[in-house]
Amino acid sequence: MKFKKPVSVLVVIHTPALDILLLERAQHPGFWQSVTGSQEEGEPLLETARREVHEETGITAPLADFLDWEKTNQFEIFPEWQYRYGPGVTQNTEHVFSLKIPATRVITITPDEHRAYRWLPWQEAAAACFSWSNRDAILLLGECQSGAGAGASPSNSRKQAGQ
Repeated sequence: MKFKKPVSVLVVIHTPALDILLLERAQHPGFWQSVTGSQEEGEPLLETARREVHEETGITAPLADFLDWEKTNQFEIFPEWQYRYGPGVTQNTEHVFSLKIPATRVITITPDEHRAYRWLPWQEAAAACFSWSNRDAILLLGECQSGAGAGASPSNSRKQAGQ
């Protein structure tokens, strides 16, 4: 068995109006999240983000459209999924990205991974996420965009704050 690398991406897909795309996990009805996925061996993280977005939504976007927030989160891998990783691996490092698309659109989901999708305003999307890191990313995006104007981004806000 080939083990997964404990490094992943979280990609918050949103419109200029801050409608956020959420996907419902197939194996966990009621668990809503943004696009996530593991990095493959030798794959740059930006390419992981683009690949996962295409696989999970059908959206094809150029690498230049993805924003790397230069932010990572560390979290415990759910016990039910630890068998996918090497022996003793219990932690995952998640890298946060976003992708702004012009408007909401029909999404092509992969039925073995997701059972539904929906577009929600950012506050509702954050409240609907089961993952704390996904919720926090959406809240940061909303705060940056609504409080600092359309040109602000989470990575710029962190740099300006000296983080």
